[in-house]
Amino acid sequence: MIDRPLTLPSGARLNNRIVKSAMSEALADARNDPTEGMIALYRRWGQSGAALLITGNTPVERNHLEHAANVVLDERSNLEKTRRLAVAAKSGGALALVQIAHSGRQTPAAINARPLSISDRALDLPGYGTPKIASEDALQAIIARFAATARLAREAGFDGVEVHGAHGYLLSSALSPRINTRKDRWGGSLVNRSRLLREVIRAVRAAGGADFVVAAKLNSSDFQKGGFTHEESIETARMLEREGVDLLEISGGTFETPVAYQHATQKQSTAAREAYFLDYARDIKRALGIPVMVTGGFRSAAVMRQALAEDATDLIGMGRPFILDPAFPRKLLAGDIAVTPAPERDFPPAEALPRGAVLNWFCHQLALQGTRGKADPDLPVIEGHDRYLDRIASSTAGLLAARAAAPC
Repeated sequence: MIDRPLTLPSGARLNNRIVKSAMSEALADARNDPTEGMIALYRRWGQSGAALLITGNTPVERNHLEHAANVVLDERSNLEKTRRLAVAAKSGGALALVQIAHSGRQTPAAINARPLSISDRALDLPGYGTPKIASEDALQAIIARFAATARLAREAGFDGVEVHGAHGYLLSSALSPRINTRKDRWGGSLVNRSRLLREVIRAVRAAGGADFVVAAKLNSSDFQKGGFTHEESIETARMLEREGVDLLEISGGTFETPVAYQHATQKQSTAAREAYFLDYARDIKRALGIPVMVTGGFRSAAVMRQALAEDATDLIGMGRPFILDPAFPRKLLAGDIAVTPAPERDFPPAEALPRGAVLNWFCHQLALQGTRGKADPDLPVIEGHDRYLDRIASSTAGLLAARAAAPC
């Protein structure tokens, strides 16, 4: 079933069920435009045999980046470079979506010490400032920014966008009663807390048109006490279907509870270390008539086939295997391999490593793919972690210097 095509409600056709899910590539230049290395990497991914590529986090506002080296798509962007990125991504027959987001309170303080958020509740992690509560006018401006970015994505040649409503970014935090403590029409009931996400989806659909793919990424749960629950996720998914979403990607967690970025060791069973959110997605899929994608943990063809056969998901989203071997989908589809690269299974358990070490190791490998054209899987995990932290510092310094030289 992995090689079976799928047609989305908008009419777009996927050649198979393998999707490169969004990763924060952090390969933009100091003006937040794609680099030549990033374009070359997307060409390799485009020719990988995957049916769909979703770009990394593309903030709709330059003052609300998730990483200093995010690509931004707005009126100041180099649209020619963005067009070349789209051409590269689609060079092998894949569809390509831009993941669009607003980082909200998860904007690093070095980039914006007082980011806009749904409330003034700060992130419980170092390196993030106390946010400002977004006013009615500010929320309307944010909705308009999402629509403007979607229009530019279409102009650049992308097939659609994925609206990021997961992982604790602005649209996700608005869904959480733990964070969203507002008393106006944007807070309180689930209908009110989902209003921002729904209005963004509505504006993006109007901007892109009926044949433009509009996907959404949604947490199955925040996995936080007092946060967005699985039951609320199912109801929100129903609302998004009514808004005309073509595809719903299921994930989970936030920066504070990073379950989407976990890693499993060889000691854990195959079932435990693959498809983290599959059981949650199965519940959501039963409530919907649109395609559902699960991202997180898939590595073996047998588990992918089982998930599709059991109708727990329609699409298999993967990220890390694309970092280690950008050509793996063709090998998997041809039966040449049964398991994708999974070096993290040989790493020490998370509790024996610095916070975020495994994620940062993969981010460094991704940076190597975008600068040197190949990863270095033999690099020790701590060394990769440290090198990526250095890269964040360097990218942030370069961004701030560029902004000082040419203020927004």
